[in-house]
This record gives sequence, C-alpha cells and structure tokens, in this order.
Amino acid sequence: MQSPEALTDLFRAHGRKITAQRQCIFRALEGDVTHPSAERVHERVRREMPNVSLKTVYHTLNDLAELGAISVLDVGTGSARFDPNVENTHHHLVCRSCGKVRDLAAEFPGAQGFDVESAEVVFRGLCDECRGVQVSK
Repeated sequence: MQSPEALTDLFRAHGRKITAQRQCIFRALEGDVTHPSAERVHERVRREMPNVSLKTVYHTLNDLAELGAISVLDVGTGSARFDPNVENTHHHLVCRSCGKVRDLAAEFPGAQGFDVESAEVVFRGLCDECRGVQVSK
C-alpha cells in the first residue's frame, strides 16, 4: 500500500481534488492488510472526522481503484472489499465463518503457454480463530 503522501501525489497527478476527507481516508488505509469494506473504512474515518459520508468513502476508494492504487474484491462476503496489495501477485483466503480475508502468496508455473497478467483464486475455509471456536463447541 502506498503511503498517504504518495496517494495524495497520485490524486494530484491525475487532476483529482485533495480534500481533508480524502487525506483522512488515505490515512485510514495505511498499513491495513484486512481487505476492509467501505463501511469499515468509514467507521475508522469517522473517529477523526465524524461528518464524513459513506458516499465520500466509496467515491474515494473507487477513485483509488481506478488509479490502480488498490483493487476491488468480490469474495462473497456481502460487500466489496478493498485490497491495498497491488504490487504482488497473490490470491485470497476467506473465512466462511467470520469473513476475514487474507492474502495467500502462490505461484502456478507453466501456465500452458499463457503470459498470465493477473489471476484471482479464492480459497474458503475457517481461519485459525474460528477453527478454535468450532473445535471448542
């Protein structure tokens, strides 16, 4: 994930307005590896800026995706998730109980003559926390 400063520069370079709300959203994303939903980002941003709208968060996240700074994921958890890891090819693990999404580094060599530019594989199961809850029941 790019730093909030780099995201600000990216927006400026593409003629997009820099607002306090957008900069707050950039800060909320920094270091987040949980693949947050827009609603989760909105919760974080509201701690600093209580009046920011969910619409503003959605617009900013979609702008970031359009600029290639994040990816939009539909992993079947009920809402779009946003992935800041666009530098490394990876897949996703999704917990079928709590909805947690994590990156999974995996390579598939010998793609039958294809020059693979992107791939998306979603593995579903139980995360370590939910597996512990299921075992103790």
